[in-house]
Amino acid sequence: MRDDRAVMSEANHHDYIVVGAGVSGIYQIKRLADLGLDAILLEADDDLGGTWYHNRYPGCRFDSESYTYGYSFSKELLEEWHWTERFSPQPENLRYLNFVAEKFDLRRHMRFESRVDAMTWDEASRTWRLDLEGGDAYTARFVITALGPLSAPTPPRYEGMDEFEGDAFHTFHWPKEEVPLAGRRVGVIGTGATGIQVIAEIADKVDELFVFQRRPNWSVPLGNSRISDEEMAEIRENYDEIFAKCKQTVGGFVHLPDRRGFHNLTPEERKAHWDELYATPGFAVLAGNFAEVFLEEAANQEMSDYIAERIRARVDDPEVAEKLIPKDHGFGIQRLPLETNYFEAYNRDNVHLVDLSEAPIERFTKTGIQTTAEHYELDLIVLATGFNIVVGSFDKIDIRGLDGVRLGDVWKDGPVTSYGFVTHGFPNLLMVAGPQSVSGSTNFPRAIEDGVDWVTGLVEHMEREGLTRIESRADVEKAWHEEVVASYERMLVRNSKGWFGGYNSNVEGHGQGTFHYVAYFGGAPRYRKLITKLAEEGYDDFDLA
Repeated sequence: MRDDRAVMSEANHHDYIVVGAGVSGIYQIKRLADLGLDAILLEADDDLGGTWYHNRYPGCRFDSESYTYGYSFSKELLEEWHWTERFSPQPENLRYLNFVAEKFDLRRHMRFESRVDAMTWDEASRTWRLDLEGGDAYTARFVITALGPLSAPTPPRYEGMDEFEGDAFHTFHWPKEEVPLAGRRVGVIGTGATGIQVIAEIADKVDELFVFQRRPNWSVPLGNSRISDEEMAEIRENYDEIFAKCKQTVGGFVHLPDRRGFHNLTPEERKAHWDELYATPGFAVLAGNFAEVFLEEAANQEMSDYIAERIRARVDDPEVAEKLIPKDHGFGIQRLPLETNYFEAYNRDNVHLVDLSEAPIERFTKTGIQTTAEHYELDLIVLATGFNIVVGSFDKIDIRGLDGVRLGDVWKDGPVTSYGFVTHGFPNLLMVAGPQSVSGSTNFPRAIEDGVDWVTGLVEHMEREGLTRIESRADVEKAWHEEVVASYERMLVRNSKGWFGGYNSNVEGHGQGTFHYVAYFGGAPRYRKLITKLAEEGYDDFDLA
């Protein structure tokens, strides 16, 4: 089909094509436009926003501080935008991205409803051909992907899912129109970051809520609050300091780690520090903790026991509380959800926890869900079952490089890249927030801003030097893969059975012991130092022609 379409349609040509109009794509097309290059952006949806366009489910919001999530590249933008909440909700986040696009007149470079089905490299002309759903086609000297790590939702694979006669959808596909909740019996499958947000938000709005928990996750309070005019004015005055602090921290947040040393303090002193972190908004309990908690089993166990006691204190029913405490992983070694009154939701008479480890789902029926224990009558089923993280967005496109080799086949045992930017055998394909970059392990916009700036610097170098081809070298990829693996092995994240390790039980071949190194855990400062050195040395780790 791809070859037939290529014959039928005449391709539009541009020097640079960016794929994806989310946070990273918006900034990338701005940088290219500022350079006066022949560049456009292709977006599959009918508008921009990416993650913040699709994820409109109840309770969806930042879990990074709003003022650390926004772009830092424009002083004027920082002065004009007023964040209204410490952790901004989805509608405001989408308004922000639209505000940025309008302010810098970026929509004129964007082509919406332009879903890329296939990309094929032609070595003779040194161009990529992009075939779109519907038959249109483009060619480009360079393709820059800004696909986002959370753009390939993974619904579960239960028998009878097409038989259910009520409403059912993945949170990523939450309808634009209002979904009625009052008086309805609702089932939510999944208690990861998304599920926790949804459950806490709708618990008091539905008639009955059944939470189908596959396995529990650690979670700590978000600590959201309004941002007053006075506080926003103070934030504006301190933006330079805020972003400087983000740059010096491993995770790209404003929270600084405790350098006193876990073993230098008494258990009482450690608990006092954790009490303080638990009461601090955002990821303080991660980023402001002792390093040993994430490096040593015993320290992690003590921290896990502390959080477990916090959960027990918030849930009235001791049996339910125990089911909400993870037993298969320690605190902070998988993606940590932040919550607002999540645990208190289980104290409500209309909220029921269904432990799927005791009674798994057998099938969907016309009227609900059948487990091995009983049948649950439902009007609405919410699938909060996560994403095929990082690589899933690439899997949705048939990408063929040198000699027609398919990217999905090269990455079938896990992605292999050079610094998360390029991959061997796929010339002139540049990735922002790609697999094995630092974006998956840090405050996302801080990482992608660095990534876009680096890619743009490479583009400027190639334009200046008259270079038309860039390709990753296999030996450099091997060395980078070893660096990525080492970043996991020194941390307890190596034990992760979540997406940090590339696991997803809803994706064929995942969750059965295959560990995929999808992110770099060496920290943002080290990563920035490595890619800066790479640029300063003339990109010698790549084959340039």
